[in-house]
Amino acid sequence: MHRDQLCDPACGSGNFLTETYIQLRKLENKILSELQHYQMAFALDETLSPLKVSLRQFHGIEINDFAVNVATTALWIAELQANAEAQSIITSMIKDLPLQDSANIVLGNALTLDWKNVIEPEECDYIIGNPPFLGARNQSKQQKAELQAVFQGAKNAGNIDYVAGWYMKAAQFVANHPVRCAFVSTNSICQGEQVANVWSPIYDLGVRIDFAHDTFRWVNDSAGQAAVFVIIVGFSKLGGPKTLFHYSSVDAHPVVEHPSQLNAYLKDAPDVFVWNRPKPLCDVPEMGIGNKPIDGGNYLFSREEKTEFLAKEPFAEKYFKRWYGSQEFIKGIERWVLWLGDASPAELARLPESVKRIQAVREFRLSSKSAPTQKLAATPARFHVENMPEADSILVPEVSSETRRYIPIGFITPDALASNLVRLVPNATPYHFGVLQSRIHNAWMRTVAGRLKSDYRYSAGVVYNNFIWPIVSNRQEEEISRLAQQILDARQLYPDTTIAQMYRADHDWMYPELTAAHKKLDDAVERAYGLEPGLDERDLVAHLFKLYQQATA
Repeated sequence: MHRDQLCDPACGSGNFLTETYIQLRKLENKILSELQHYQMAFALDETLSPLKVSLRQFHGIEINDFAVNVATTALWIAELQANAEAQSIITSMIKDLPLQDSANIVLGNALTLDWKNVIEPEECDYIIGNPPFLGARNQSKQQKAELQAVFQGAKNAGNIDYVAGWYMKAAQFVANHPVRCAFVSTNSICQGEQVANVWSPIYDLGVRIDFAHDTFRWVNDSAGQAAVFVIIVGFSKLGGPKTLFHYSSVDAHPVVEHPSQLNAYLKDAPDVFVWNRPKPLCDVPEMGIGNKPIDGGNYLFSREEKTEFLAKEPFAEKYFKRWYGSQEFIKGIERWVLWLGDASPAELARLPESVKRIQAVREFRLSSKSAPTQKLAATPARFHVENMPEADSILVPEVSSETRRYIPIGFITPDALASNLVRLVPNATPYHFGVLQSRIHNAWMRTVAGRLKSDYRYSAGVVYNNFIWPIVSNRQEEEISRLAQQILDARQLYPDTTIAQMYRADHDWMYPELTAAHKKLDDAVERAYGLEPGLDERDLVAHLFKLYQQATA
């Protein structure tokens, strides 16, 4: 009789294996209890024992030798406890000692070890686990080399989370065998740029996602636990019906859905990958970032700091510009920047306090451990990155709360400067604002954007440049422009209210004019796509994925 074999290739102290063993033994004991109810006799010899779940079915890989011993011991303890319960059911002695069973826990690095040395794929039924979370920017050279080797130099393999190595190793191990796999992972591998980097080479092996839990908060019993947002992804080559456990918020209970498809973004949409691209797919203005001073804070001022500075040096007033980052725009924080990059030596001679700031920036850059930053000390009055459009630009916050229905965007005039924590679309029109502020664009953003914890992280390369704009008539463009202006006008009705307050999802009723303006705009943009207004967001996303698939075919 075949007994299911399980492997956890990142087993740590054996939590997943132990819990799986305990639950299987509970099921087995329940079955024994039912059989006992019908007065069946049980034999306890080696061949006829009613106990079928064995530690020999459990395999693991762990890089820490102490954890290997802990896992082995934990499984033995679990077996003793399960045997005690079984013994009370079948009312016969179960011989515990000497220990006969033992799990197969192997010491080694799962990304360099051949898993066939632990269990042959034709003998394996399930691969489970919780591989380590480690972002691409936090990996050692050795860890990056391990990923490069596992992904065999696939595109962008140097920019993937460490956990993805286990997905690829599992896909390679499975080959053509009927093995089902599932891992708890950082949610980043199914969001943003990571999706194409991780899943495209895995899909090339014929693997597909069978089921998933989308983003939820990982909770354990430890005190002071950090907020960790995770997903669970089950995958194999076996096919069959799809299941999605959808969480409306990270702390909500899941709703079980059965989509016809389940792509790598965990959406009911075609299997396509949204790669980071340098320019937009459609004929729209390009998006860039704002300015990056690298100034040690010497050029940035609060309103009070600016007033105090100008009291000492009133001639510097014309060099101050309003400064907008994500928080300044969304929360209405007043901040100013001293921009001296165009000031001549003669002008600076009249500004001794400003020159002190320039000198402080120079010293700050020289003291950096970064050679490129040290080089910037040669031009201390200028920023590292400068983007100062001569016309109005759309401003898109890089990070925005996931509780909002819309990323709130706006316009910035040439007499203000933006930080590198926002995205700018220079020479944009109200039409561009209208489409970007619409529900359908926000649905796309929610699907393909990266996340900072659970907040949306907007990018030009993935979100904006891959977004498929509608093909509109002159009348439709004029209508969308007019309705976009109505949103801007509605915001002006609340001059003492911040964007953050206006766009709180649970406070829509407080701003009826703004809510109504958004609804009108949403309907107009959806009609421009040839859609019936008010469709479920998943239908909007599926439509956009189809358009993207056609545009990139």
